[in-house]
Amino acid sequence: METRDILERVKTGEISIDDAESYFKAEPYEDLGFAKLDTHRKIRTGFPEVIYCAGKEDQYLVQIYQKMVEEDGRAFGTRATRHQYDLVKAVLPEAQYDPVGRILKIETKEPEERKGLIAVCTAGTADVPVAEEAAQTAEYFGSRTERIYDVGVSGLHRLLSRVEVIQKANCVIVAAGMEGALASVMGGLVSSPVIAVPTSVGYGASMHGLSALLTMINTCANGVAVVNIDNGYGAGYMATQINRLAERQPDKDQDR
Repeated sequence: METRDILERVKTGEISIDDAESYFKAEPYEDLGFAKLDTHRKIRTGFPEVIYCAGKEDQYLVQIYQKMVEEDGRAFGTRATRHQYDLVKAVLPEAQYDPVGRILKIETKEPEERKGLIAVCTAGTADVPVAEEAAQTAEYFGSRTERIYDVGVSGLHRLLSRVEVIQKANCVIVAAGMEGALASVMGGLVSSPVIAVPTSVGYGASMHGLSALLTMINTCANGVAVVNIDNGYGAGYMATQINRLAERQPDKDQDR
């Protein structure tokens, strides 16, 4: 339960002051022995804790999902496998899995209306898994997204045909491998921040995304920030922060 929910329920008499006090006195994490779940993270940062599924023991993963759903009615995990999905779904039937973005999530309550706009773009279709991780992260956190895939610089007319839509976004995510040039091009076309995500897509000299990373951090375009290689989650998180700030502005021009 969120702080505001507690206070509203005290105000309406649904819960007593003593019950509310006991909630606030509770430790700001749930100790499972093998993990300490940061149940107060949403109160501090506005975002709940997210589960990084890769490498977790089966029994640990299931218990973490169970506890997070028990606490908040929802849970979101990245880098999940089909095997992990089967394990979680056996215990929590509401579990949903996307094999492309490798997202494993549970939502037992109706999600809030998605607001604002984040454009999620890729240079090629091989970059889509990283872009989906970014897009679904942003959507889970309440942002509206527009997917614009396969608009890399080898066919620039594809990008130019969608510029009008992209320019309306509060933030643009660009996932690109090979040499990563799309982020620089995008930076010269939009007024909103661009979050560049180098992907480990490319031939030998791409060095598993290092070439794209170096291109992006050396861009001459302004307003481009770069996250780590294949870090779609980080891009989706930061884009949501930007999107939320933009939506708070009372005089924001929706038609820019």
